[in-house]
Amino acid sequence: MTHVENELNSQPECWIRAAEQAGRHRGALPEPGERVAVVGCGTSYFMAQAVAGLREAAGQGETDAFAASEFPYGRSYDRVVALTRSGTTTEVLELLGRMSGRTRTTAVTADPGTPVRTAADDLVVLDFADERSVVQTRFATSALTLLRAHLGLHTDAVVADARTALAAPLPEALVECGQFTFLGRGWTVGLANEAGLKMREASLSWTEAYPAMEYRHGPISVTTEGTATWMLGAAPDGLAEQVRATGASWIEEELDPLAELVRVQRLAVAVAAARGLDPDQPRHLTRSVILAP
Repeated sequence: MTHVENELNSQPECWIRAAEQAGRHRGALPEPGERVAVVGCGTSYFMAQAVAGLREAAGQGETDAFAASEFPYGRSYDRVVALTRSGTTTEVLELLGRMSGRTRTTAVTADPGTPVRTAADDLVVLDFADERSVVQTRFATSALTLLRAHLGLHTDAVVADARTALAAPLPEALVECGQFTFLGRGWTVGLANEAGLKMREASLSWTEAYPAMEYRHGPISVTTEGTATWMLGAAPDGLAEQVRATGASWIEEELDPLAELVRVQRLAVAVAAARGLDPDQPRHLTRSVILAP
């Protein structure tokens, strides 16, 4: 079994621990009414998108998500939350350095023995969710669970759904599909983006991701037999029928969307195995992007 398989299978237990951490770190996490930016790179950026969608929808305050390299320094925020598994990503550390003394910062990381420890004002450590695989699974979803619990939006049902996602068979014939499209709405747009990235990283698959209502505005034109269109969350009325009419497979379940992401992680590993790839070591990728000065 690969490292990524072991790690994705441990997510229900990691989520329980992450939710428990939320209360202990209340002072380090955004307060209601604060204007907040959540930042990250790669997978962490897509988790930031999900956090921003959840927080705004919960009426907790204006919340933006940015790739760390694209942060708008001309804007004013009460707090910047950085998601960084390694604690060594160059763009995140540079952002935290520029924010020092100007805006309160919080870093959520898996490794406290890294430069992020002194770069951020507050530190939340999820070391139990650290990973050996280059491909992120449990740290990303545990960080999101921490913040979801902080917003009062995490329940035991999410963990139960994750266990179902790990135990239930994947939809038939998905491994043979040539193209995968992931759709979301609101906070699950970030999950859709992450689902597409996971398939690209682990299995070199042709994947795309869109807000669900945008799918009719052009992207559906490439949908055909051999395409799998996977909806994370509730679909817009009529979209499933329109996709099926193209000959594509439509996947939509009633599990919590974060648990649905676990199923996509499993699919990425299954497709990698079918193609003879090592999902722990994606080509051209490293565990952390550290740029030379």
